[in-house]
Amino acid sequence: MAEHLRGHLAMLVFSLCIAGSFSLGSFVANRIDPVVLTAARFVLAALLMGAAATATGAFRRAALAAPWRYLVLGGLFAFYFVMMFDGLRTARPVQAAAVFTLTPAITAAFAYVLLSQVMTARMAAALAIGAAGATWVIFRADVQALLAFEIGPGEVTYFVGCISHALYTPMIRRLNRGEPPVLFTFGTLVAGAALLCVYDWREIIATDWAGLPGIVWLTIGYLTLFATAASFWLVQYATLRLPSAKVMAYTYLVPSWVILWEIALGHGAPGGLVLLGVAATFGALWLLLKDEEDAAARG
Repeated sequence: MAEHLRGHLAMLVFSLCIAGSFSLGSFVANRIDPVVLTAARFVLAALLMGAAATATGAFRRAALAAPWRYLVLGGLFAFYFVMMFDGLRTARPVQAAAVFTLTPAITAAFAYVLLSQVMTARMAAALAIGAAGATWVIFRADVQALLAFEIGPGEVTYFVGCISHALYTPMIRRLNRGEPPVLFTFGTLVAGAALLCVYDWREIIATDWAGLPGIVWLTIGYLTLFATAASFWLVQYATLRLPSAKVMAYTYLVPSWVILWEIALGHGAPGGLVLLGVAATFGALWLLLKDEEDAAARG
């Protein structure tokens, strides 16, 4: 399989993994402090990736040189996750997922500044369509709410976090020095966990870990395995094989996955008008991937 196809497959799995964190996160957002939750998932995921790096011999092939790089990346992603779960205290999962789909456009801007990656006209059109579809979902297909710009505080909080996520993606390529993805992921997780523990150590110590409800531990387990360790590795793997804007284009699938998660959890499906916005995000993804297919054909 060609390297760029492996990158696309990685991001397809990434979008499915991330979607579950919205639905499960909404269950626990008001039951545990967002910083404490994020610190727990980072610590556990770091242990998991450390074991994987040891098993694959990554530590023998490379070293965690220039630790400041991991502090930058870990800080960006830790901030994103804290803002995400803080936002999910009031934002609905589908609307929060729609906010997430705004990140490709922001990522493209950061990629231009940091990596000189220039968008084609088709890519710009795709990002515009995707942003429009996401906006439609965020405002729940309510034209009056859109005109009045009535957006919930949870969505605003999460959007701030998404800016951090958008910066994180091109920074991976900018800061990577050839380290294996599993080792680079391990360094990022350790740095993020350290920053969170230093920032909120009092709340972490005060948390009654043994008394946490089962759903919280289930969510922490899912977030650790799928939405942190696996997603970190998948994004870093894909980013080294695809342009940053195309990597983040797969976020357009997240609202659709979240809708399926919500239906499976018995929360029902959104209205038909909201689904029009979801359809627009599919169109945006198709345009971005078609752009790459045409480029390959010309090559």
